Amino acid sequence: MSQLKINRHVRTVFCLSLITGLTACVSKDISDIENNVAEIMARPGGRIEPLPEIKPYEAYAYQSGQANARNPFKLFYVLEKPEIEEGSVDDGLTEEMEREIRNRNREELEQFELDSLRMVGTLDNENNNWGIVLDPDGVVHRVSVGNYLGVNIGKIINIYEDRIELREIVQDSNGRWEEREAALALVEE
Repeated sequence: MSQLKINRHVRTVFCLSLITGLTACVSKDISDIENNVAEIMARPGGRIEPLPEIKPYEAYAYQSGQANARNPFKLFYVLEKPEIEEGSVDDGLTEEMEREIRNRNREELEQFELDSLRMVGTLDNENNNWGIVLDPDGVVHRVSVGNYLGVNIGKIINIYEDRIELREIVQDSNGRWEEREAALALVEE
C-alpha cells in the first residue's frame, strides 16, 4: 500500500472513532446527576462560624541586656578577629587565611563534615578536571580546584583520579590558627 492510502485509512478510522465517541456522550442519560444536584440543593444550609479576630502586629525592638552580647543578626559561622593587644601572642592567622575565613561566601559543601562526604569519581577534558562528590543527603556535586569542602575551610588544591587533596584551616586548643593537609579518597563500591 502506498503512504497516501495508509494516511487516508488512518484518517477515516480516526474520524469514525471520534463521531462514535461524541454520539455516546450526547445520548447518555443525565437524570441521575440532576436528581443528585436537586437533593443537595434541598438540604438546609448550615451556620458559618465567624472569622477569628485578628490581633494587630506589635513591633519589637531588640535590645541586648549585656554590653558584649553576640549580635543575633550576624551568621554563626562568621569568625570575628579578636583585638590583639600590644605584646600579646600571635594567633598564627596570615592575611590569606584571614581572607578565606572572613571575606567570602560559604559554599554548599562547607556545611558537611569532611568525613561525611564521599568522592565517587572524576570528570575531565582538555582544560578542566572536576571531582564528583556525594553529600550525606545523596546529592551529587561537581567540584574543581579552588572550591571548598568541609567545615574546616578545606580549599581544594589538587584533584586526582583516586583522591581530592585539600588544605584546611583549623584552630588548635591554644587558639592558634594553622593549616593542615587533608584528602578525600575515592570510594569504590
